[in-house]
Amino acid sequence: MTNPLKISAVSAIAMAMLATPAFAQTVKEDTDFDGIYVGGHFGYSAQSNDRGEGVVFDTNVDGDFNDSVLTTTGANAFSPGFCRGAALANNAGGGCRQDQNGIEYGLRIGADKRYGNFVLGAVVEGSRSEAKDFVTAFSTTPANYTFTRELDYAISARARAGYTPGGGVLFYGTGGASYGRIENSFQTSNGANAFTPRNGKDWAWGWQAGGGVEAKIADNMTIGFEYLYNNYTNDDYVVNVGPGTAPATNPFLIRAGQTDMRRSDPNFEFHSLRVTTAFRF
Repeated sequence: MTNPLKISAVSAIAMAMLATPAFAQTVKEDTDFDGIYVGGHFGYSAQSNDRGEGVVFDTNVDGDFNDSVLTTTGANAFSPGFCRGAALANNAGGGCRQDQNGIEYGLRIGADKRYGNFVLGAVVEGSRSEAKDFVTAFSTTPANYTFTRELDYAISARARAGYTPGGGVLFYGTGGASYGRIENSFQTSNGANAFTPRNGKDWAWGWQAGGGVEAKIADNMTIGFEYLYNNYTNDDYVVNVGPGTAPATNPFLIRAGQTDMRRSDPNFEFHSLRVTTAFRF
Protein backbone atom coordinates (compact mmCIF):
# COMPACT_ATOMS: atom_id res chain seq x y z
CA MET A 1 0.00 0.00 0.00
CA THR A 2 1.36 3.40 -0.96
CA ASN A 3 2.36 5.63 1.94
CA PRO A 4 0.32 8.90 1.77
CA LEU A 5 3.10 10.77 3.58
CA LYS A 6 5.62 9.65 0.98
CA ILE A 7 3.35 10.82 -1.86
CA SER A 8 2.88 14.20 -0.15
CA ALA A 9 6.63 14.63 0.33
CA VAL A 10 7.41 13.81 -3.30
CA SER A 11 4.68 16.19 -4.50
CA ALA A 12 6.03 19.03 -2.32
CA ILE A 13 9.57 18.52 -3.63
CA ALA A 14 8.33 18.52 -7.24
CA MET A 15 6.36 21.72 -6.71
CA ALA A 16 9.35 23.38 -5.08
CA MET A 17 11.58 22.41 -8.02
CA LEU A 18 9.07 23.83 -10.52
CA ALA A 19 8.67 27.03 -8.54
CA THR A 20 12.40 27.68 -8.03
CA PRO A 21 13.17 29.30 -11.45
CA ALA A 22 10.15 31.62 -11.19
CA PHE A 23 11.05 32.52 -7.61
CA ALA A 24 14.67 33.23 -8.54
CA GLN A 25 13.55 35.43 -11.43
CA THR A 26 11.26 37.40 -9.10
CA VAL A 27 14.03 37.93 -6.57
CA LYS A 28 16.41 39.08 -9.29
CA GLU A 29 13.89 41.52 -10.75
CA ASP A 30 13.13 42.93 -7.28
CA THR A 31 16.80 43.84 -6.86
CA ASP A 32 17.07 45.83 -10.13
CA PHE A 33 18.13 49.44 -9.43
CA ASP A 34 19.12 48.64 -5.86
CA GLY A 35 22.71 49.36 -4.83
CA ILE A 36 25.79 51.35 -5.77
CA TYR A 37 26.77 52.26 -9.32
CA VAL A 38 29.46 54.17 -11.21
CA GLY A 39 29.13 55.57 -14.71
CA GLY A 40 29.27 58.56 -16.97
CA HIS A 41 27.44 60.63 -19.53
CA PHE A 42 28.02 62.23 -22.91
CA GLY A 43 25.68 64.71 -24.52
CA TYR A 44 24.81 68.17 -25.74
CA SER A 45 24.42 71.55 -24.00
CA ALA A 46 21.84 73.88 -25.57
CA GLN A 47 21.67 77.53 -24.54
CA SER A 48 18.52 79.13 -23.17
CA ASN A 49 17.02 82.15 -24.91
CA ASP A 50 18.33 85.10 -22.84
CA ARG A 51 15.59 87.56 -23.68
CA GLY A 52 16.35 91.18 -22.86
CA GLU A 53 19.94 90.54 -21.80
CA GLY A 54 22.38 93.41 -22.21
CA VAL A 55 25.26 95.18 -20.47
CA VAL A 56 24.90 97.46 -17.44
CA PHE A 57 27.20 100.26 -16.28
CA ASP A 58 28.45 101.87 -13.07
CA THR A 59 29.86 105.24 -14.16
CA ASN A 60 30.63 106.57 -10.66
CA VAL A 61 32.00 103.21 -9.41
CA ASP A 62 29.70 103.05 -6.36
CA GLY A 63 28.75 99.41 -6.91
CA ASP A 64 25.32 100.15 -8.39
CA PHE A 65 25.04 99.17 -12.06
CA ASN A 66 22.14 101.45 -12.94
CA ASP A 67 23.90 104.29 -14.79
CA SER A 68 23.89 105.41 -18.41
CA VAL A 69 27.12 106.15 -20.23
CA LEU A 70 26.64 109.67 -21.61
CA THR A 71 28.58 111.79 -24.09
CA THR A 72 29.54 115.41 -23.43
CA THR A 73 26.25 116.45 -25.05
CA GLY A 74 24.23 114.17 -22.74
CA ALA A 75 23.45 111.59 -25.42
CA ASN A 76 23.42 107.86 -24.63
CA ALA A 77 26.74 106.46 -25.86
CA PHE A 78 25.16 102.98 -26.10
CA SER A 79 22.02 103.95 -27.97
CA PRO A 80 22.69 101.33 -30.72
CA GLY A 81 21.75 98.75 -28.08
CA PHE A 82 22.67 95.15 -27.35
CA CYS A 83 22.49 91.69 -28.87
CA ARG A 84 22.31 88.19 -27.35
CA GLY A 85 25.40 86.94 -29.16
CA ALA A 86 28.98 87.68 -30.23
CA ALA A 87 29.53 90.72 -32.47
CA LEU A 88 30.33 90.15 -36.15
CA ALA A 89 31.31 93.78 -36.71
CA ASN A 90 32.03 96.95 -34.73
CA ASN A 91 28.47 98.23 -35.25
CA ALA A 92 24.99 96.94 -34.50
CA GLY A 93 24.13 96.76 -38.19
CA GLY A 94 26.80 94.09 -38.65
CA GLY A 95 24.80 91.69 -36.46
CA CYS A 96 25.84 88.95 -34.05
CA ARG A 97 26.30 85.20 -34.11
CA GLN A 98 24.15 83.36 -31.60
CA ASP A 99 25.21 81.58 -28.42
CA GLN A 100 27.36 78.53 -29.07
CA ASN A 101 25.94 75.16 -28.09
CA GLY A 102 28.41 72.37 -27.44
CA ILE A 103 29.16 68.88 -26.15
CA GLU A 104 29.24 67.95 -22.49
CA TYR A 105 30.58 64.94 -20.62
CA GLY A 106 31.21 63.71 -17.09
CA LEU A 107 31.54 60.91 -14.54
CA ARG A 108 29.21 59.95 -11.69
CA ILE A 109 28.79 57.70 -8.69
CA GLY A 110 25.46 56.99 -7.05
CA ALA A 111 23.32 54.68 -4.99
CA ASP A 112 19.68 53.58 -5.26
CA LYS A 113 17.34 51.85 -2.85
CA ARG A 114 14.31 50.00 -4.16
CA TYR A 115 10.98 49.83 -2.32
CA GLY A 116 8.68 47.62 -4.33
CA ASN A 117 8.26 49.39 -7.66
CA PHE A 118 9.62 52.69 -6.34
CA VAL A 119 13.29 53.72 -6.29
CA LEU A 120 14.95 56.44 -4.21
CA GLY A 121 18.59 57.42 -4.61
CA ALA A 122 21.33 60.02 -4.86
CA VAL A 123 24.10 60.76 -7.35
CA VAL A 124 27.30 62.83 -7.23
CA GLU A 125 28.68 63.96 -10.58
CA GLY A 126 31.61 65.80 -12.10
CA SER A 127 30.95 67.35 -15.52
CA ARG A 128 32.13 69.81 -18.14
CA SER A 129 30.31 71.70 -20.91
CA GLU A 130 31.74 73.42 -23.99
CA ALA A 131 28.70 75.65 -24.62
CA LYS A 132 29.33 79.42 -24.64
CA ASP A 133 26.97 82.24 -23.66
CA PHE A 134 27.56 85.65 -25.31
CA VAL A 135 26.18 89.17 -24.96
CA THR A 136 27.35 92.28 -26.82
CA ALA A 137 26.93 96.03 -26.35
CA PHE A 138 27.40 98.53 -29.20
CA SER A 139 28.50 102.13 -28.72
CA THR A 140 28.08 105.07 -31.08
CA THR A 141 31.86 105.28 -31.61
CA PRO A 142 31.23 102.74 -33.28
CA ALA A 143 32.62 99.86 -31.23
CA ASN A 144 31.54 96.49 -29.85
CA TYR A 145 31.96 95.02 -26.33
CA THR A 146 31.39 91.24 -26.05
CA PHE A 147 31.13 89.20 -22.85
CA THR A 148 31.56 85.40 -23.02
CA ARG A 149 31.08 82.73 -20.35
CA GLU A 150 31.23 78.93 -20.26
CA LEU A 151 31.18 76.19 -17.64
CA ASP A 152 34.75 75.07 -17.06
CA TYR A 153 33.65 72.18 -14.85
CA ALA A 154 31.13 71.49 -12.08
CA ILE A 155 30.50 69.19 -9.13
CA SER A 156 26.83 68.33 -8.60
CA ALA A 157 24.81 66.39 -6.04
CA ARG A 158 21.25 65.38 -6.89
CA ALA A 159 18.47 63.26 -5.44
CA ARG A 160 16.62 60.73 -7.64
CA ALA A 161 13.12 59.33 -7.31
CA GLY A 162 11.67 56.90 -9.79
CA TYR A 163 9.33 54.10 -10.73
CA THR A 164 10.14 50.76 -12.30
CA PRO A 165 7.31 48.69 -13.84
CA GLY A 166 9.70 45.73 -13.99
CA GLY A 167 11.70 44.31 -16.84
CA GLY A 168 14.83 46.29 -15.93
CA VAL A 169 13.49 49.76 -16.82
CA LEU A 170 13.46 52.82 -14.53
CA PHE A 171 11.74 56.17 -15.07
CA TYR A 172 12.97 58.91 -12.72
CA GLY A 173 13.05 62.58 -11.79
CA THR A 174 16.16 64.23 -10.38
CA GLY A 175 17.21 67.55 -8.88
CA GLY A 176 19.81 69.13 -6.62
CA ALA A 177 22.67 71.59 -6.17
CA SER A 178 25.71 72.23 -8.34
CA TYR A 179 28.95 74.16 -7.77
CA GLY A 180 30.65 75.22 -10.99
CA ARG A 181 33.71 77.10 -12.12
CA ILE A 182 32.59 79.66 -14.69
CA GLU A 183 35.16 80.98 -17.17
CA ASN A 184 34.45 84.56 -18.31
CA SER A 185 36.19 86.58 -21.00
CA PHE A 186 35.82 89.94 -22.73
CA GLN A 187 36.60 91.33 -26.18
CA THR A 188 36.18 94.78 -27.69
CA SER A 189 37.00 96.70 -30.85
CA ASN A 190 37.61 99.85 -28.74
CA GLY A 191 41.36 100.47 -28.93
CA ALA A 192 41.40 103.79 -27.06
CA ASN A 193 40.32 102.89 -23.52
CA ALA A 194 42.03 100.42 -21.18
CA PHE A 195 39.95 97.40 -20.07
CA THR A 196 40.74 95.45 -16.90
CA PRO A 197 38.59 92.36 -16.17
CA ARG A 198 38.08 91.08 -12.61
CA ASN A 199 37.06 87.56 -11.52
CA GLY A 200 37.52 85.96 -14.92
CA LYS A 201 37.34 82.44 -13.47
CA ASP A 202 34.90 82.31 -10.60
CA TRP A 203 33.08 79.60 -8.66
CA ALA A 204 29.30 79.86 -8.71
CA TRP A 205 26.44 78.03 -7.01
CA GLY A 206 23.62 76.68 -9.10
CA TRP A 207 20.93 74.05 -9.33
CA GLN A 208 19.76 71.32 -11.70
CA ALA A 209 16.43 69.61 -12.32
CA GLY A 210 15.19 67.10 -14.86
CA GLY A 211 14.49 63.45 -15.44
CA GLY A 212 15.27 60.43 -17.50
CA VAL A 213 14.90 56.75 -18.24
CA GLU A 214 17.39 53.95 -17.56
CA ALA A 215 17.33 50.38 -18.91
CA LYS A 216 19.37 47.25 -18.24
CA ILE A 217 21.40 45.88 -21.14
CA ALA A 218 23.24 43.30 -19.01
CA ASP A 219 23.03 41.97 -15.46
CA ASN A 220 25.21 44.80 -14.11
CA MET A 221 25.02 47.46 -16.80
CA THR A 222 22.46 50.09 -17.84
CA ILE A 223 22.16 52.78 -20.47
CA GLY A 224 19.77 55.70 -20.43
CA PHE A 225 18.68 59.10 -21.63
CA GLU A 226 18.60 62.13 -19.32
CA TYR A 227 17.47 65.76 -19.55
CA LEU A 228 18.64 68.48 -17.12
CA TYR A 229 17.97 72.20 -16.81
CA ASN A 230 21.04 73.98 -15.36
CA ASN A 231 21.14 77.41 -13.74
CA TYR A 232 24.22 79.09 -12.18
CA THR A 233 24.34 82.55 -10.58
CA ASN A 234 27.39 84.34 -11.98
CA ASP A 235 27.43 88.10 -11.28
CA ASP A 236 31.01 88.73 -10.08
CA TYR A 237 32.67 89.26 -13.47
CA VAL A 238 33.29 93.00 -13.95
CA VAL A 239 35.30 94.88 -16.57
CA ASN A 240 36.80 98.20 -15.46
CA VAL A 241 37.21 100.79 -18.23
CA GLY A 242 40.08 103.25 -17.75
CA PRO A 243 41.62 106.09 -19.77
CA GLY A 244 44.17 104.26 -21.93
CA THR A 245 44.86 106.82 -24.65
CA ALA A 246 41.33 108.26 -24.52
CA PRO A 247 40.85 111.94 -23.51
CA ALA A 248 38.98 113.03 -20.36
CA THR A 249 35.95 113.79 -22.53
CA ASN A 250 35.55 110.07 -23.32
CA PRO A 251 32.05 108.92 -22.22
CA PHE A 252 33.51 106.24 -19.94
CA LEU A 253 35.60 108.85 -18.10
CA ILE A 254 33.42 111.95 -17.80
CA ARG A 255 31.82 111.19 -14.44
CA ALA A 256 34.53 109.52 -12.34
CA GLY A 257 37.49 108.97 -14.63
CA GLN A 258 36.52 105.31 -15.07
CA THR A 259 33.50 103.00 -15.48
CA ASP A 260 32.67 99.45 -14.46
CA MET A 261 30.59 97.27 -16.78
CA ARG A 262 29.09 93.76 -16.55
CA ARG A 263 26.32 91.56 -17.96
CA SER A 264 22.76 92.46 -16.97
CA ASP A 265 21.70 88.82 -16.47
CA PRO A 266 23.57 86.99 -13.67
CA ASN A 267 22.00 83.63 -14.57
CA PHE A 268 23.99 81.25 -16.74
CA GLU A 269 21.35 78.81 -18.03
CA PHE A 270 21.48 75.87 -20.40
CA HIS A 271 19.75 72.56 -21.16
CA SER A 272 21.53 69.20 -21.08
CA LEU A 273 20.57 66.25 -23.28
CA ARG A 274 22.61 63.21 -22.29
CA VAL A 275 23.18 59.54 -22.96
CA THR A 276 24.13 57.84 -19.69
CA THR A 277 25.76 54.55 -18.82
CA ALA A 278 26.32 52.87 -15.45
CA PHE A 279 27.94 49.75 -14.03
CA ARG A 280 25.99 48.48 -11.04
CA PHE A 281 27.51 46.47 -8.20
